[in-house]
Amino acid sequence: MEVKALLRVFIACISLGFVAAASAADMPANAPNIVLIFADDLGYGDVGCYGATKVQTPNIDRLAKEGRRFTDAPTPSAVCSPSRYG
Repeated sequence: MEVKALLRVFIACISLGFVAAASAADMPANAPNIVLIFADDLGYGDVGCYGATKVQTPNIDRLAKEGRRFTDAPTPSAVCSPSRYG
């Protein structure tokens, strides 16, 4: 019984490997790089590219200038507990 279960898991892993390899082969060579900065208790005006003046954030500002900024990210909770738990 255990051997059959292990064999099924092995076959599933091999199948997922083939799917991942096939999808990677279809990806264009110039696919974009994505950097997601997820910070707890970071306010909208705490980073220079969003208007902060007290703290200098040159590296984040350069990333925002050379890339794309997303300014609307609704959350299902008004407190930071879900992000801390996640």
